Amino acid sequence: MVEALWTFVWYCNALVLGYFIAISAVYFLTSLVAFRALRNYVRRLHSLDTKELIASAGAPPITLLVPAYNEEATCVESTRSFLTLEYPEYEVLVVNDGSRDQTLNRLVEAFDLAPAVRAPTAEIRTARIRGIYHSRRYSNLWVIDKENGGKADSLNAGLSFCRTSLFCAMDADSLIEREALVRVARLFLEDGTTVAAGGTIRIVNGCTIRAGIVTDIRLPKNYLARFQVLEYLRAFLAGRMGWSVLNATFVISGAFGVFRRSTVVDAGGYATDTVGEDMELVVRLHRYCRENRIPYRIAYMPDPVAWTECPESTKILGRQRDRWHRGLMETMWRHRRMLFNPRYGLIGLLVCPYFFFLEMLGPIIEFMGYISFLIILFLGSPTAVYIVAFLLVAFVLGVALSLAAVGLEEISFRRYPRTSDLIGLFLLAILENFGYRQLNTYWRIRAVFSKIRGVKGWGKMERKGFATEAKK
Repeated sequence: MVEALWTFVWYCNALVLGYFIAISAVYFLTSLVAFRALRNYVRRLHSLDTKELIASAGAPPITLLVPAYNEEATCVESTRSFLTLEYPEYEVLVVNDGSRDQTLNRLVEAFDLAPAVRAPTAEIRTARIRGIYHSRRYSNLWVIDKENGGKADSLNAGLSFCRTSLFCAMDADSLIEREALVRVARLFLEDGTTVAAGGTIRIVNGCTIRAGIVTDIRLPKNYLARFQVLEYLRAFLAGRMGWSVLNATFVISGAFGVFRRSTVVDAGGYATDTVGEDMELVVRLHRYCRENRIPYRIAYMPDPVAWTECPESTKILGRQRDRWHRGLMETMWRHRRMLFNPRYGLIGLLVCPYFFFLEMLGPIIEFMGYISFLIILFLGSPTAVYIVAFLLVAFVLGVALSLAAVGLEEISFRRYPRTSDLIGLFLLAILENFGYRQLNTYWRIRAVFSKIRGVKGWGKMERKGFATEAKK
């Protein structure tokens, strides 16, 4: 019995070490690719006048689709920020998804909304539309009031009334920088096959906001929010930048993504039976274009930035990560036929296996590693070689990858100019491996059981609001 237990433990540890090595190798390679790409990108920015390019090539009109559910704390400030964007021609279409708070009333009062008529442009089934409003102060601001149907249903409602060739999917609790649309529209002008493009999401907690604009960037005071700053840097600059260079962008954040309207409508719009509608749409676009032999590109740009408020309590953050992982599982299972399928090129042969085995199943494998490591220590006879190998792969490489992400931020955009903030980010790269990383593993494992139990909802997300963040 003891011998069988030891055999199980050692095989388990071999699997875990292999997992850590594999995922670290992928992050290391994407970081290297991202380093070169970011360096070239920043150099090009110095010699490129984006506004001149847009003016000469003709800026394609864009509609901002902004789903809002119980966003009374942030909806007015966010909408103000959308109305200050530096872009020649765009509309803002806020979709009130049956909010139970004062979201609609606050929008009506702040922007002098009045009932209006707007003809639909597509037939996508959604929850019942209760009313359409148009601002008497801003000609490009519209609000759709509908019964509750979820975020994906709200995006489909906005898509049904979208008049432009491009649309930008946003969150009502996000702020985007004034030149964000100009920068991301460049991708669609330079390459006519582009069907979707995403930008970088950054944490607004701790920053100063005036008139819907982030004017002073600082690290949050809350340490849980600080860890998320580091997470986002690693995910976007080291991860998505690297995948984009390989033309293998798999995720565009729901907080900021621009899409070609006709392609999304032809592909069926947003799926309403998943909590990960943003990722599912991108994967479906890959599948739709390849199955129909449509030349396409799905890209990521590092400098169009959207700012979002992140959770500052373990309760709310746990709900968010539970939902994210359930969305990943739903997407990977729905599109499982793409796994190792050469018909889908690099997406099927490399990206799908990575997200299926390393991202989706990763938390279970990592949890098994912690348990088996404790069993070995408890039963005795741990070899020094294994202990060193486990610590090296599980922690040292994790620290190195986080430090690489901070380095990419420093050499490219340096959004945190204060030396104290930079030192803080380097310290966070070490500290996150002792508690925060394990918490994320727990939340993602909990998501597996949530999925097994048939949990469908998002979970309640509480917002402090941007007004609180603006105070020094």
